[in-house]
Amino acid sequence: MMTRDSFGPHLRLVGMALLWGASWPAGRVIAQNMPPLAAASLRFVLAVMVLLPWMYCAGGFAGLKGWSARRWLGMAAAGATGVFGYASFFLLGLQHVPAGKAALVITLNPVVTLLLAVWLFRERINRVIASGMLLAALGAVVVISHGRPLEILQGAVGTGEALILGCVACWVSYTLIGRWLLTGVDALSATAVTSTVGAVLLLAASLVVEGSAGLAAALHGTWQAWMALLFLAFGATALAYAWYFDGVKALGAGAASGYITLVPVIGVVFSALLLGEEIDASMLVGGAMAVAGTVVMNWGRRPAAAALSTRRVAG
Repeated sequence: MMTRDSFGPHLRLVGMALLWGASWPAGRVIAQNMPPLAAASLRFVLAVMVLLPWMYCAGGFAGLKGWSARRWLGMAAAGATGVFGYASFFLLGLQHVPAGKAALVITLNPVVTLLLAVWLFRERINRVIASGMLLAALGAVVVISHGRPLEILQGAVGTGEALILGCVACWVSYTLIGRWLLTGVDALSATAVTSTVGAVLLLAASLVVEGSAGLAAALHGTWQAWMALLFLAFGATALAYAWYFDGVKALGAGAASGYITLVPVIGVVFSALLLGEEIDASMLVGGAMAVAGTVVMNWGRRPAAAALSTRRVAG
């Protein structure tokens, strides 16, 4: 029988998936009511106000003294891609494309990440993983092309879809940079420092592109936009990451990452319920393919992970 202590991490990971899924309709509300760069900068300024004290209480500040120039460079690069780039494309894209559709496009993240990991780090994949990657990629193509995948070959990709694909590029870059330059850094310190770097870059970009009027417009935004912004800062960023880290610590990275598969589905459902967005046939078919492909990928990686663990024990 599962005890309360063992069930707790699973509940928190479900909560994490709910928060990250709800971030898509929240982002759509913000994008329709606030200048995107100003709103993104405020989001991470608020999040950093929670993450830095959390990092201090956890003793993470003491470890900063021993960081090399290479590690700081990695933090800067990760903050520029995973926070500044991703957050910018996130709100810019949601100005043009429905939140539910954008959430499904993001299912390309693990596919592109793994493809580049195979090329850059010689990571090995099996037939099950390759099948899952293909299925997820085809599903994302169906969603992006509104069910007309051949039109992509003719360059028929909308502005919103292209901007959300920018989110994919930034997140993949952030993940690979983390693997290459941030080995040995705990997740809380990495999140707090990269969020701080990203907040500074977003604030500077907002002042350059939107001017002081952009921040003024964001500060005087509607109450609905501010509720969504506070939710992104404290719920979908600080609290969701706390629950995710707890799940990784209790269950392992593989089991915890499996819950991320729920995020696009939850994003579509919340977008339909909260914003009244229509779910068309291409989203249903393509979304089902993309989510199923992600599940197959995670399932295929378990035997590989078990074999690697066995080799390490034997060694």
